[in-house]
Amino acid sequence: MSKIHGLELTQIGDLNIWNAHNPRERFWASRTKQLHASHVSTYDRLWSNLPYMRPLATIITDTLDWYGTDEHGGRVHDLLGTRCDPYINTVLSGGQYNFQCHSNLTRAVLPYGLNEGDVHDVINIFQVTGLDDQGRYFMNPCPAEKGDYIEFLAEQDLLMALSTCPGGDLSLWGFGEDSEEEMIKCCRPLKVEVYRLKDESLLQKGGWKPAEVSGYKGRHGLDVPLGENREEKA
Repeated sequence: MSKIHGLELTQIGDLNIWNAHNPRERFWASRTKQLHASHVSTYDRLWSNLPYMRPLATIITDTLDWYGTDEHGGRVHDLLGTRCDPYINTVLSGGQYNFQCHSNLTRAVLPYGLNEGDVHDVINIFQVTGLDDQGRYFMNPCPAEKGDYIEFLAEQDLLMALSTCPGGDLSLWGFGEDSEEEMIKCCRPLKVEVYRLKDESLLQKGGWKPAEVSGYKGRHGLDVPLGENREEKA
């Protein structure tokens, strides 16, 4: 079990997840979005990539599940966007800032034998986003307050990396000269708690079973040289 919550008002967090024993299995934001929604909440599951295709974690508590959809069409806990990174920052502003979420996550995983190539699309915890009437991505300030949290049940042994976003609560977000100095004014710490259930048999009593990889046993057609219509061509 893990819980992420703010210690002081609002703050965005960018979360990456891997199978602790096999980091090639990692969180897949796109498939999670297809299976659940563009923004996730209580009882939604965070799914892994191919060929594993199984839940990594399930959201069991979300104190912002009341937020729903705001007047702009925004919702919280974003899967539409991704982490901020120094590469797009340089493209848009010419800057050389080293503490975007991508860089923070890269530094965080190095002690675990991973590197920049293992950092992947995130779930943006506490982040409000949406699409406008022209399909353009937008971000609004975070609605979380002190004491709000999101809580996960790990469906397997996990490695999780969290970046406290340099955009803070997004109330001063932007690219360009002096943007980092402005955004830091609305940055606040996040607290992470990891714990075990006192009675793990409660999971089995409730019908929980360990997540299994997808049962697909095929070879992607490699064992069928003539393709699907081989009988007609024979």
